[in-house]
Amino acid sequence: RRQKKTASHAVTELENTKDCSQAGKPLFCPSHPTEELRLFCEQCDQPVCRDCVVDRHRQHPYDFTGNVIHRHGDALRELLKSTQQHMGTLEDVLGQIDDMGSAVRSRAEAVATEICLFASGYVKAIEVHRDRLLKQLEDLKVQKENLLHLQKAQLQQLLLDMRTGVGFTERLLTSGSDLEILITKGVVASRLAKLNSVAYNTHPSVDDGIQFSPQERAGQCCGYEVFGAILNKVVDPARCTLHGEDLHSARQHQLTGFTLLCNDTTGERMGRGGEAVRVTITHKDKRDCAVKPTVCDNGDGTYHISYSPEEPGLYAVCIYVKGQHVQGSPFTLMVKNKFREHQGVFHCCTFCSSGGQKAARCACGGTMPGGYQGCGHGHKGHPGCPHWSCCGQVKESSECLGGPPSDTSQRSLLRTVAL
Repeated sequence: RRQKKTASHAVTELENTKDCSQAGKPLFCPSHPTEELRLFCEQCDQPVCRDCVVDRHRQHPYDFTGNVIHRHGDALRELLKSTQQHMGTLEDVLGQIDDMGSAVRSRAEAVATEICLFASGYVKAIEVHRDRLLKQLEDLKVQKENLLHLQKAQLQQLLLDMRTGVGFTERLLTSGSDLEILITKGVVASRLAKLNSVAYNTHPSVDDGIQFSPQERAGQCCGYEVFGAILNKVVDPARCTLHGEDLHSARQHQLTGFTLLCNDTTGERMGRGGEAVRVTITHKDKRDCAVKPTVCDNGDGTYHISYSPEEPGLYAVCIYVKGQHVQGSPFTLMVKNKFREHQGVFHCCTFCSSGGQKAARCACGGTMPGGYQGCGHGHKGHPGCPHWSCCGQVKESSECLGGPPSDTSQRSLLRTVAL
């Protein structure tokens, strides 16, 4: 009342506005102010008037608002039900976070007691070492609790947003008029759908994996060699590396593999196994074609992944550690056709291998004078060096490129192979 701009305004208590519903008041079309909004255009998904139907919404399917409110209201109720289910999941996750926070504190207290018992055997040097370990443990506990608090705050905010959206939708569906529901349906549905699509971790972001190793060498303390260290190396997927000659290529029906080396956040090797490693190898052109790999934990921070592809082609390989891509993942893998072994002989020439047979042919395409159909020493068409009789390859440890020429008789081929 004291403000000049609002001195003449009517002020009403918020409690008194609950009964001031707009359900009984007609709403008029913004394009045709004299026409009441009584129809709903299905194609444009908005309320319209009679003039709109014969003008901009001509030939569009439409119906009275009272006939379509039930269908659109049911759609909002389905979204509302899905959101309420997410709320229940979030409440469970928050309960798990509280339990994990207690577990972290309990575990930290247990490790502190263990450290104190171990350090009691030494005098001044061990006491200094003990205090140092306790400080590291406290920092670690605070770090884990901070991560849990951060996750908790994020989930609480998401839960608050969902509660707000659910409350508004419930009030809209129970107290709003048909037109109010239809007018605000798009915004409300978009908000609920956006809340439902928010990804969140259904487990605490950290664990209580705090351990104390009395046998671990801790260096020098006050001139004495001391033992005992807190083990809390956490694998960093971004620092894990892949090694192997056959990392990007493989052969059909041939066992192939590579090695995953897990490192911590500082880039040092983990030195122990037990990580959650998951590998997927899927064909890029065939959706139903995938290779089932085998992951072997070597127990020293390395994991050997072996596989045998059934189909040739281009594959996508993904390696996850704790649900995250490692360094270099994903990458492409080219699987070539099965290795074809040579069916012929590795010889100097057809003349030598066939024992002077005129009908013996060679895949190099060379011929000899005098009616000989195969190659000879240095004659035209000869590669000039030893080669395979089945395909003409000059390298002994090579893959066969194919059979002999089409006009080669089966009889001469068998003779060459036998010789």
